[in-house]
Amino acid sequence: MKPTESWLGSDLEPQLPGGTRQASQAEQPKILVVDDEVRMRESVRDLLRAYGHSSVIAANGKIALEILRQQSIELILLDLNMPEISGLDFLEMLKADYPDIDVVIVSGEATFANATEALRQGVHDFLRKPYNPVELIGIIEKVLKKRNLERDFKQVHQQLEASEYRYRFIVDNSPDIIYMLDENGRFCFVNDRISQLLDYPKDELIGQHYSAVVHEEDIEKAKYAFAERRTGDRASRNVEFRLRCRDNAQGSRYFESRSVSIELNSMGIYSNSDDGDSKRYVGTYGVARDISERKRAEEIINFQLYHDLLTQLPNRALLRDRLGLAISQARRSGNQLALMYLDMDRFKVINDSLGHVAGDQLLQTVANRLRNSLRDSDTLARVGGDEFNLLVPEVTDKEDVARLVEKVLKNLKTPIFIDGVEVFVSFSIGIALYPDDGETMDTLIKHADIAMYHVKRRGKDGYEFFSSNMKTMVDQHLSLDSGLRRAIDEEQLHVYFQPQIDLRSGEISGMEALLRWKHPEAGYISPTEFIPVAEENGLINEIGLWVLDAGCAELKKWRQAGHNQLNLAVNVSSKQLAQADFEQQVFNTLEKHGIPGSALELEITENVLIQDMDQVINKLRQLHAAGICIAVDDFGIGYSSLGYLQSLPLSTLKIDRSFVSGIRATNNRNSIVTAIIAMAKELGLRIIAEGVETESQHQQLKQLGCPHAQGFLFSRPMPKEQTAQFLNGVELQQQHS
Repeated sequence: MKPTESWLGSDLEPQLPGGTRQASQAEQPKILVVDDEVRMRESVRDLLRAYGHSSVIAANGKIALEILRQQSIELILLDLNMPEISGLDFLEMLKADYPDIDVVIVSGEATFANATEALRQGVHDFLRKPYNPVELIGIIEKVLKKRNLERDFKQVHQQLEASEYRYRFIVDNSPDIIYMLDENGRFCFVNDRISQLLDYPKDELIGQHYSAVVHEEDIEKAKYAFAERRTGDRASRNVEFRLRCRDNAQGSRYFESRSVSIELNSMGIYSNSDDGDSKRYVGTYGVARDISERKRAEEIINFQLYHDLLTQLPNRALLRDRLGLAISQARRSGNQLALMYLDMDRFKVINDSLGHVAGDQLLQTVANRLRNSLRDSDTLARVGGDEFNLLVPEVTDKEDVARLVEKVLKNLKTPIFIDGVEVFVSFSIGIALYPDDGETMDTLIKHADIAMYHVKRRGKDGYEFFSSNMKTMVDQHLSLDSGLRRAIDEEQLHVYFQPQIDLRSGEISGMEALLRWKHPEAGYISPTEFIPVAEENGLINEIGLWVLDAGCAELKKWRQAGHNQLNLAVNVSSKQLAQADFEQQVFNTLEKHGIPGSALELEITENVLIQDMDQVINKLRQLHAAGICIAVDDFGIGYSSLGYLQSLPLSTLKIDRSFVSGIRATNNRNSIVTAIIAMAKELGLRIIAEGVETESQHQQLKQLGCPHAQGFLFSRPMPKEQTAQFLNGVELQQQHS
């Protein structure tokens, strides 16, 4: 193949319309006539033109050499007897510089010596002058025909070389392993790719059985692809198995193999038998493609689909799959299984305090501790932010499950250090047993969840087995949830007011706004039942703002009626305080009704104070700056830290009814109430005793120096219409009930 020829070969050269190649100068044969006789060379030119041949003429060898340097010539008609350069000298020059040009001697000097020398120089034929024109044309046609045959042969040879080069280039540079096996399954050809993928020199594999490179576990599967005998559509396609690297240097790789027969290519995998009527199997041709990266990607994707990426634990999808399998096995064997719902207590507080990165580290550490407490057959799954499910198959009884749970809780008692901060974690765990608590996945998950929430409402940090009465409580909870939403739209909620009494003068010093729900069917529902529901479903913010607005609207009416000394006390939940614009909501409500800040008292519980002290202090200070009073409700039953009493802008302490109810007689020891009153006086705080129901309690509080009180002894909570009458002169004694 010429260096300038495309490696693709002449078959891929540009084609003219109709399939004809673009003609090159080499395909237009030219004849050079070299003769010093003018008449002779011109007559030859005319003769050649008459027979359709293109020619040029030269008067001597020097001119002929100049023409050869400028034009492509295929045949020279040469006279031997010429001046300056003789015909024989010209032949020597021609042989040195233009060996591919054919020469026919046409000369009157036809001695034997000249003819011999001319033939030795490679002359094709010798024609003596005067010549027969037909004979000359015949010789010329013969020479040109020979040249065309040689050219065609050379082109075919070049095409074969190019085809072989292309084949070797494609095969040797293929990203796939290309191989051939003989009829015994031994390699008779393999390309260079096998060396790159498996570290086998290809020469080392020639003559070896294909099983030498197949993973032991995949031999049975691989033999149908490697030693495939079928052809056409029945041949093996996309069979996956593993090939072993040399000395296991790179581990096993996955391959996708395809085998085809000679009928689909020109390699001759099948050969004709001696009788000529049948074909004999001689081997297999195949291509093995490395799909290791794809398999690794599939494994990663599959892991991500069924695992939690933070903790590496199974996720909800994998848990359901294993739970379904465990239920099927338990149903056949008659065994029990346990499903647990684990929820981390106070995770939001920890996460918000330390940051999300620390929260992620905590979850990872907790996941490892939980995992280390379990058996290999157990499945721990992360199903939410701080929520986990634990599947424990083949349990004997509740005691068996309880021992495992207590072991888990014990392992969690050790503090965890996150960025140098000591963190204690606890879990609320609900447990459902198969088949007692459910026979389907959804039922078991639901009942374990219900049991977990029962632990949450009971005080957290513990475990509880599901029981049927829990479901009744949940159903009631859901009923309250949906009913409460309707209650807002249908105006079933009402604000009642209970007076606060100045024990020294007997006058009314204020009113506390209390929420009541009058259900159209169930009647009055206690706030202790529906307020927690409102806090859980987020309605407490809307309800709380409505109570504040309704209470201020009534306070405005009372003050306009002349009761300017009255203050209004309104309870505020932690959810309300957490709102970013809570302070502005309060200010807007006061401005709407023209109420001064000093006439409003907001009551919060001790638990609210310690949940997010920094945020609470900032908001309460803004409210206090507007003259609004801050009261601590149910004081003494919460965390009762004396530190926050000094750091917060508080105005009032309300002694919880549980302490007041313990007052029986004047000679009883009432040290707690006495201590609270003394402490409040020392701090300059106003005191109100809640839940005063008897005259004995009333007198004892007066004797202890408690200035204010409220309770059934003075008045039950009243609707707004009755409150207006009460303020307008209805006697206290008439309100006792």
